[in-house]
Amino acid sequence: MNVTGHTRSPASIRDVAAAAGVSYQTVSRVINGHPSVKQSTRERVLAAIDELGFRRNATALALARGRSRAVTVLTANTTHYGYASILQGVEESARAAAYSVGVGVLESADQAAVTAEVQRAADAGGGLVVIAYDPAGVRALEAVPAGVPVVGIVETPASPPTDNRPWVWTDDREAEYEATRHLLSLGHETVHYVAIPSSTRRTGARTSGWRQALKEAGAAQPLPVQGSWGPAGGHAAGLKLAKDPSVTAILCGNDDLALGVLRALHEAGRSVPGEVSVAGFDDAPHSAYLTPSLTTVRLDFTGLGRAAFALLHGVLEESAPIAPHPVSVPELVVRESSGRPSA
Repeated sequence: MNVTGHTRSPASIRDVAAAAGVSYQTVSRVINGHPSVKQSTRERVLAAIDELGFRRNATALALARGRSRAVTVLTANTTHYGYASILQGVEESARAAAYSVGVGVLESADQAAVTAEVQRAADAGGGLVVIAYDPAGVRALEAVPAGVPVVGIVETPASPPTDNRPWVWTDDREAEYEATRHLLSLGHETVHYVAIPSSTRRTGARTSGWRQALKEAGAAQPLPVQGSWGPAGGHAAGLKLAKDPSVTAILCGNDDLALGVLRALHEAGRSVPGEVSVAGFDDAPHSAYLTPSLTTVRLDFTGLGRAAFALLHGVLEESAPIAPHPVSVPELVVRESSGRPSA
């Protein structure tokens, strides 16, 4: 306690920066053992850390090892299949490399709230993995302070990123293109689309792949129906599409949307795949056990998490250059929910 009897709040990374006369980014570099800091500056920051008792135990351990063996995953969701599987992949790889893993939940896309959560994660030391599939994740990736090791898991970029972008992704655009071509090859005149929200663009990568396939085939391009992430959004979209007898094929931005669409078609008395073919995206565990089983695109989200940690690990250990790259090739899995249109 201080002389007034109040408990003094713990020193922050900014307190250390002020005491040492440097930026908080420099303090972060010292904590993470970054080689770009001059020795005299490093000693001044270490002295300020010691004097203020800033995260003394964690910091002392990190400095003794030369780096912090910790990773924080920043994400707006921990329950959706893709997000949860990515977390699993990061955790498995980190554990194998003797790194600890923390999770910072982005509870709001408000810029101030995102910046505060990013700063808390950066203050803890180590590296960051940001799942940037939504506006909060995108803002978090942009808000990471300079000098803090970070890897972003992003939507398929519209164009190849520069080498200083530490990103990984799967080729969602190509995957949805192939799924649409599959439905068209069965004889459907066009394919309707129920879209997931896009993180950065009005038209997401999956929607772009669907539209490209229709354009190349000379098929009609209906307006996509905007869904959400879960079955309720698919159910609402499915009820609308079920009213149109010309709808014979529906492609969904994820399997949860497809689950809702299947329910809506059942309620409307339209058989699958007899009257309407339905396809999803992700190959979530339940997809093979629906009635009918769901045609979908298989993505290796766990592998994506592993790849993100591998890239970050290379940066933290200074053993590999930063190189953005796609991870794995999505695979079309044809099951019972897609078939030829009825006469």
